[in-house]
Amino acid sequence: MNHPITIKSGQLLLSGVLQYPVLDHEESRAVKYPLIIICHGFIGNRIGTDRLFVEAADRLISKGYLVLRFDYGGCGESTGDYGSGGLDELIEQTRTVIDYAYNLDLVDPERIILVGHSLGGAVAVLTAARDSRVKSLVLWAPVAHPFMDIRNIIGTKAIEEIETKGKSEYMHYEFTKRFTDSLAKFQPLTELQGYRGDVLVVHGTADTVIPVDYCFLYQKMFWLRKEGGCDKEVILQGDHTFSSKDSREQLFEATLLWVDATRKRREDWSYWTI
Repeated sequence: MNHPITIKSGQLLLSGVLQYPVLDHEESRAVKYPLIIICHGFIGNRIGTDRLFVEAADRLISKGYLVLRFDYGGCGESTGDYGSGGLDELIEQTRTVIDYAYNLDLVDPERIILVGHSLGGAVAVLTAARDSRVKSLVLWAPVAHPFMDIRNIIGTKAIEEIETKGKSEYMHYEFTKRFTDSLAKFQPLTELQGYRGDVLVVHGTADTVIPVDYCFLYQKMFWLRKEGGCDKEVILQGDHTFSSKDSREQLFEATLLWVDATRKRREDWSYWTI
């Protein structure tokens, strides 16, 4: 079932949808469910390219997960101007969404998972490093070097225009120096040391937007932490949005197997430590 929601984040109204399995009255009062929050990428939205996030949510709720999809400020149906802010605002918006979800009766606060795609992957890492309520991370083709990766997307000419004129337009979005400065300020590969939970990184070998090498780099950096593990899944011929039926099926299957295994491991650990 889908429940449209609006979450206030500062002066912005973030549009979203909370999806959950069909529950009878007794279940809705007694059971708490793991929640997956999906963080979309650069100038994206909660639908996803070719309905990526819609299809992912359908698969996840069929396996007993709550799913919250939302639009960052200035994207989709949310208010605001995406290009005028910075990564700090995206992190803050993500934490506001966690605030909302954390207090829902149906949500198990010990099983909140962030799924981040592309730039949303970097935002998910940076959020998790600052917010201990995030218990698990799933990164799909994540950005590792925000400034360099977004520069490669919008082009060096746009970056130069921002430096000289203070702003530039890309895909009808207007980006300011505040946005590009924030991209250079945040370094997810080093800041991830502040996160102690488990991580899954999934990337396709045919990704021409964000290099598949980042999958191995992220795993290496996550394994250098004192706590928490990191698994990876490399999908042959998968592109940036996992657009083929085969690569998308592999993406969903790998994600579901991993979150289920992580969930079971935590339950077993809780049992043995009681």
